[in-house]
Amino acid sequence: MRSRDKNEPVYLISIVSKLLNVHPQTLRLYEKEGFIQPRRTNKQRVYSESDIERLNLILQLTRELGVNRAGVDIILRMRRRMGVLQQEMEEMMNSLEDQLRKDFRDKLRKALRDE
Repeated sequence: MRSRDKNEPVYLISIVSKLLNVHPQTLRLYEKEGFIQPRRTNKQRVYSESDIERLNLILQLTRELGVNRAGVDIILRMRRRMGVLQQEMEEMMNSLEDQLRKDFRDKLRKALRDE
């Protein structure tokens, strides 16, 4: 069995609203605010697993922590930026590791030649 891509849109707005126990209008508002961007198929909103995870986060922030929409926007932007920074850091670390391995091999070869 093939695993499904988390970004593949499969859920209609009616299903998502029932899953998350929110009114469809709330989902439309979150889209209007730019918090989510469901895909469209034949003019219908279609949500992915990733969209649902993001909506769960938004609902946790608003329901459980009392964060308003402006706060949600700031938090989502900060999380996105942190993700970008983490990716950049991982790329730098990988590059550094590659360079260290190369330097070590070069020094090892030189030491073996000099014996």
